[in-house]
Amino acid sequence: MDDVTEERERSDTRTRLVVATAALLQRQGYEGTSIKRILKEAGATYGSLYHFFPHGKEELAAEALRFGADDFARLLREGLASSPDPAEAVAHCARLLAETLRDSDWTDGCPVAATALEIIGRSPLIQSASDEALKQWRGMIEARLTEGGVPGARAAALACTVLSALEGAELLCRVSGDDEPLRFAGEQLAVLVRANA
Repeated sequence: MDDVTEERERSDTRTRLVVATAALLQRQGYEGTSIKRILKEAGATYGSLYHFFPHGKEELAAEALRFGADDFARLLREGLASSPDPAEAVAHCARLLAETLRDSDWTDGCPVAATALEIIGRSPLIQSASDEALKQWRGMIEARLTEGGVPGARAAALACTVLSALEGAELLCRVSGDDEPLRFAGEQLAVLVRANA
């Protein structure tokens, strides 16, 4: 095996570990995700996990949260770019989230929420990765609101409100197995954005 092929295989193994862990964390949180299950889903060995992530599950989980956060950011970006009207764009984000949840049979929620809530105060590494993700998403929403005419400080506060409402509505949807909370949140957030633009 040449050096290029070997390097590609190592990179593929690392990617499989991160992707598998992100999916498992999203569905069952940190405590519910065992290393054994990660390795099975990724088709990897203990040796490869500790080669790429010497600090084990916690380090891998932090990287997986960053991966999941980027994936969620793409969905937000799509929603926020869907209309020149920032109110409609925010409402579209709620619809996209509802669609994603329905398509996953209510299992693929926020990639950060399940893990962050159960690990706060116990893992600075995971808490930091979660905080980075939430700040990134708030920043994206704030930038879109500012671009749509919402003044500076108000855009920051409104972005926090939008993200909080979407996260809370997503939880309600997962628990109830119904997209109504996200539909309602999208409608009401659109009213709120229009009132501030």
